[in-house]
Amino acid sequence: MSKAIKIVQSTLAAAIGVQSKKNRERDFEEGNAGAFIAAGIIFTALFIATVLAVVQWVLA
Repeated sequence: MSKAIKIVQSTLAAAIGVQSKKNRERDFEEGNAGAFIAAGIIFTALFIATVLAVVQWVLA
């Protein structure tokens, strides 16, 4: 599995609170902090944009 896919999976799992201990330890040992920070910022921005879009759609 590519690094990018692992980062995305870890970010999504951490966001909903289901990250396994094994995967979390792997991320800390092998991962690049900058990549995880960037993925977290991107995920947060997309999540907020999605919530805003749904609210706008419901209120329209």
